[in-house]
Amino acid sequence: MFLARGCGTMEWTGARYADKPTVEVYTWIAAPPAQVWTLVSGIELMPRLSPELESVQWLDGRSGPALGARFVGRSKHEALGEWATTSHIVEYEPLRVLAWAVEDAQHPTAVWRFSLESQGGGTLLREWM
Repeated sequence: MFLARGCGTMEWTGARYADKPTVEVYTWIAAPPAQVWTLVSGIELMPRLSPELESVQWLDGRSGPALGARFVGRSKHEALGEWATTSHIVEYEPLRVLAWAVEDAQHPTAVWRFSLESQGGGTLLREWM
């Protein structure tokens, strides 16, 4: 993995994907958790916000997130081509936490997690990957 440094330079950190590096970012949103949750848990909205993710479709007759639910995401990138991945909801606490594992729920290629916390009249939203 590389760490971006100022002026366009990159520094090798020594981390490898096999080491399962993670990153967490957060932001405060001037809206109640219930309103933020609607957007975070609306996985089918994500293609509108991503230059890479083109579509999301719930599987097994599902129409929204629940523990164990699955969805397929179809992506496209100029340098990488097109691909699809199946994700599994592995953490689900309405209005608080949503997480999914990509491909294999037990040995995922990646895990995405969103958590919400009421704070200062708004919501602290954390995204972890």
